[in-house]
Amino acid sequence: MRHPTPAESAAHTAESPIDSAGTALSSLSIGTPTHFAGLTVFPLTSDLASSVRYLLLEEGLRTGLVSVREVDKGGSVPHLAVENRSDADVLIVDGEELVGARQNRIANLTLLVPAERTTTIPVSCVEAGRWGYSRPDFDVTERVQYSRGRAARLHSVHASMRSTGTRRSDQGAVWDSVSEKAARMEAHSPTEAMSAIYEHHAATLDDYVEKLPLNDGQVGAVFVTGARQFGMDLFDRHETFAALFPKLVRSYAIDAMERSADRARAPGRKRAHAFVNRLREGAFDVHPAVALGHDVGVVARGAIAGALVRQETVLHLTAFSEPTRATEDHPGAYPSYRQRRESLRRRRGRE
Repeated sequence: MRHPTPAESAAHTAESPIDSAGTALSSLSIGTPTHFAGLTVFPLTSDLASSVRYLLLEEGLRTGLVSVREVDKGGSVPHLAVENRSDADVLIVDGEELVGARQNRIANLTLLVPAERTTTIPVSCVEAGRWGYSRPDFDVTERVQYSRGRAARLHSVHASMRSTGTRRSDQGAVWDSVSEKAARMEAHSPTEAMSAIYEHHAATLDDYVEKLPLNDGQVGAVFVTGARQFGMDLFDRHETFAALFPKLVRSYAIDAMERSADRARAPGRKRAHAFVNRLREGAFDVHPAVALGHDVGVVARGAIAGALVRQETVLHLTAFSEPTRATEDHPGAYPSYRQRRESLRRRRGRE
């Protein structure tokens, strides 16, 4: 009887969620970028295939198979209830905006909600001045939270996950960020709604969507606003990325519009490769997800990332360059790579 070789045995051993995230990053090829008005988009392709079956949230809501509502009549700012009546799991993407009910919210991270079940999900409010029903439930929009807001929220949500096991954001910081951005972009709203920023600049954002095309087979992109701020969104298949690409372009474009001094500069492909490589070399940790799968966090030099992994497949990985750096004068600011990596090593050493 022939026994399998060590290599063959390893090939049949299930990957850990951390290994799956590393494999997804290592599989990427970076294509020729496109550039428009301060936003550069590097297309990503991968030779990995996904067999995970799911509906996107927008599809579930439009077909009536999914509904999103307050957790009860009184509501809870950091939570919503998702009723999935379909026979497929539903993918909710980090930063997707939900409008309606008592106040508009965004998903705190990417989640895979199980079929035929009601699940409570963690959210953040992006409409500080309303707490009253505009409609009984929620709908999705053509918007994802702007990229620098997503970066700051990713940091706070992962800090919550690592310290308490929850997925809470710093809600006060989210409200402050929306208010400050609305002021900078002259997009006042009587209810301090993030949506007003996008609606006020809708025509310009549509120009970005038109000028930045989607490639065949593309599963993600590295987005660069100006010459320095990097972000990345990677999905398990082309169809998912294609459905979300216009929303993601608006998310990064609304930040690119503020960086007028950098609009003429487009970074080279080497910098995109360096950003991805920094993520690959970072420190990874893993936690059971709120719903299905596992949440993987990445602490890298000058960057942070989070991924949802299910059945050895990265359904969505999002990453950003650091929003700020901690200083002696501002000790509560986003901590440095060295501080975060040492904290993560100490925590993992205690487990």
